[in-house]
This record gives sequence, structure tokens and C-alpha cells, in this order.
Amino acid sequence: MKHVSIIVPVGTIVIDTIIAPYNLLKMANAYYKKLKGQDYLTVDLVALSAEPVKYQRLFSITPTKSIEEVSHTDLIIVSAIDGNLLKGIERNQELIQWIKNQRITNDAEVASLCKGAFLLAETGLLNGKSCATHWTAQELFQRRYPQVNLIPEKIICEDNGVYSSGGAYSFLNFTLYLIERYFGREIAVWCSKISEIEFDRIDQNQFMIFSGQKEHTDEPIKEAQLYIEKNYDQKLNIHDIATMVNMNSRSFLRRFKKATFNTPLEYIQRVKIEAAKKKLESTTETILEVMYGIGYQDEKAFRNTFRKYSGLSPTEYRKKYNREMAFS
Repeated sequence: MKHVSIIVPVGTIVIDTIIAPYNLLKMANAYYKKLKGQDYLTVDLVALSAEPVKYQRLFSITPTKSIEEVSHTDLIIVSAIDGNLLKGIERNQELIQWIKNQRITNDAEVASLCKGAFLLAETGLLNGKSCATHWTAQELFQRRYPQVNLIPEKIICEDNGVYSSGGAYSFLNFTLYLIERYFGREIAVWCSKISEIEFDRIDQNQFMIFSGQKEHTDEPIKEAQLYIEKNYDQKLNIHDIATMVNMNSRSFLRRFKKATFNTPLEYIQRVKIEAAKKKLESTTETILEVMYGIGYQDEKAFRNTFRKYSGLSPTEYRKKYNREMAFS
């Protein structure tokens, strides 16, 4: 029988990333038992000790096992920490070491939920691997863990038994993915229908809000970023922007990518598409009016770029997020 450990960290956490996976896995196991006549797995809430852990002065979770009581587990689900992430990492060092030991000693699979990716990355198990986390934390993650290939738009990343999920409640979709991996598609689809959770959702692009990565100290690059953001509706020339901040094009490209994790072209595209998203959310402008308003002349290029960064076509995005048009 398989054993699953859902981590119960100390500090500020997203408590639902403990409760929901626990309930969904128990649901899947109950259905499996109904079909097969036996359990497929057991689930424990694992913490530093068996003492109840209190959160937000309102909720408490009582672990079913301490880390000392779990000598072998097959799957570790790393719940999401929140708030001061660096403090959360510091407070959970013993759990981080336990996760690492289980992976090395017992070849346990490990899955992080949302910002639980920070705890997983601290183990070093993500080095050289792809990873997802909440898009709001991507800049801090990239700076702290440069050896990890962060894919911020993804909901699900998998690399040789090490899994990670995107932000917020996408962990529900991710848990269904784990259920499919362990129990099979039939049971995962059944859980999806019973829980009314969307199945096969793969990215979080449509929920991302691009605000520009400015948590760096390269002032000429910040000046270039601000210029792009103020003039996104114009035809922007990267060579001209480099000249404006007194750099040659080669140095500008290198420093811009190092500071923002985007090439200048990617940054220009993301600023334009973010402006388009806001127009589609709040105005009744036609798709072409929105396109011209952000400086695009080629409709095909606009639609392809919009889908690249939002995961939807402009029309699909408007139908989903423009409240006035949705109810008209």
C-alpha cells in the first residue's frame, strides 16, 4: 500500500493546501476501494511533532504523524507557505531536511503546492529541474534559486518524480493530476466531477498580472523599463532604447535579461499585452481598436502574442473577464 505524507509546516501557510489535498486523496481512495475492494493508499498529515499547529490564531491542524514516526513514505506533498517566505524557510529547516532525506533514502516522490516550491527548492532537489510556483513570487524565486528552471506560466511541472504546481487554487487541478498518476484517469475524472474541479487545466497565464520586474539595482535598465511602460502604444526600437540609456545594444540586451529575466522584446510584448488585457476587461473597444491602441498593426501577430502570454484568444479573454459584456 502506498503512503502519502502531507506536510504541515509551521508559520504562515495557505491552510487549504493541507485540507483539500487530504480530502481529495481520501475521496479517491474511497472510490478505489469501492471498485477494487481494498485501499490503495494511506494519507498522513506530517509535522515536526504530533502537537496541534495553530494558524492565524483561528485554525489548528492536528498532525497524524511526526517526522520521527514516518520512516518511509512514497509521496510527499509540500503545502504552501505564505507571508514572509524567507522566515518561513528558516522556521521549517527540519522539515526541509526530512523531505530531502526521504527522497534520497527512499526515492520518495515530492510535490510542492504553490509557494511550497520554496521549501522544496531549499532541499536542492529542484536544481537542474523545471518548477512552477505562484506567479507573484517568481522574481524572488528566480533570484534565490538560479539553478532551477522556473516556468511561471505552468500549473503543473514534473521532472523524474519531483512535481510542482502553480499559484493559489490551481493546487486543486494539480491534486487531480496526482490522483490520475496514482489511481488512473477514471478515478481522477470521477473526483473532478464530484468536486466540480476543472480537469486538464495546464497553465495560469490568464490569471497573471504583469507589473514589471523592478526588484533589481540596475538603474539604466529601470529607466528603460519605465520608458517602455509609458510608450507601449508606440513602435519601440530596442537599439533606440539602448542608446537612450547610453549602452550599446549587446550590453543592453545582456543587462536587461539579467535584471528582468526577460529579453527587451519579451518585456515590450508583455507590457503591451497587459495593457490589452485591461482594455478588454474594462472597455467595449473592438479587438482591432484594442490592437491598434497598444501599437500593433498585424492582427495575426497580436492574436498569437496575446495567446502566448494569456493562454486565451482576445475574444475568449473578453468573454471571461469583461463583466459588462458577460452579462449583456
